[in-house]
Amino acid sequence: MNRFDVKEGFYYMLAPIEDMTDSSFRTICWNNGTGADLTFTELSRLESLAKRNACTLEKIKLYDETPTMIQLAGQKEMSLKRLLSGFVPNKGFRGFNLNLGCPVPDFVGQGIGCAMVKRISKTRKLVDIIKDHGYGVSIKMRLGLNRFEKEKKVYLNLINSVDADFFIVHARHGKETYIDKADRSVFPECVKTGKPIIANGDIRTSDDVRKMKDFGCKGIMIGRAATVNPLIFTELKGLPLPRMDRLRAEYEKLLKERNAANKYPKNIFKHLGKTDSEYGDMG
Repeated sequence: MNRFDVKEGFYYMLAPIEDMTDSSFRTICWNNGTGADLTFTELSRLESLAKRNACTLEKIKLYDETPTMIQLAGQKEMSLKRLLSGFVPNKGFRGFNLNLGCPVPDFVGQGIGCAMVKRISKTRKLVDIIKDHGYGVSIKMRLGLNRFEKEKKVYLNLINSVDADFFIVHARHGKETYIDKADRSVFPECVKTGKPIIANGDIRTSDDVRKMKDFGCKGIMIGRAATVNPLIFTELKGLPLPRMDRLRAEYEKLLKERNAANKYPKNIFKHLGKTDSEYGDMG
């Protein structure tokens, strides 16, 4: 299976977070099918993957059946074609995700990340290349590079014009930080495009989930709140919860088996079990 179908049901997704959501953490959030329905690799630069950079290839390595999309950041069509020409899907692979949300200056200066939201023709070409190879493709996006682009609703232009499988809408523009409250008012208009919309930003309670369902979203994506509580997806689904100590033991076992870099447990254990006030915004 090389595609994640969002036509039926409501879906819970784990957001990609650099130096945190490696394969081991994705596996415990998936929790044998009772947790996150879909996970995403950490962001990888398209050009590095096309050049077969060993470190970058390790970031997208899939070890088990945890449903996972590989997130890409880049704009060069030839690099994407080179990557796909030698790509062999592993178990768990559910397609590629194009990052149109990263706001860091290095990305914006290269015209990628959230600077891509207004680049509709370029984004459409990248999506079509992936689909031509028979793989699923989704887009994770902000509301534009800045307030001006948000007010001009460039995000709606992109959603209307690009034929991705689904769109993950992070309800902030590129100049906003996680301290700024996500603007949920954009979700109904995104849903009205007729495209499958996954809501992202400040979602962590069952009431938040109900609101997203009322808006007509096809699912929700959670990032920081999951690093505090990897069982949040199982909890929001109303399913029985395993003991946290057992989950932690499973995580540590996977880290050893997969020879994970020390940065992953170091970063996760900084936040695991913290409260909102201790960790700040959990969007």
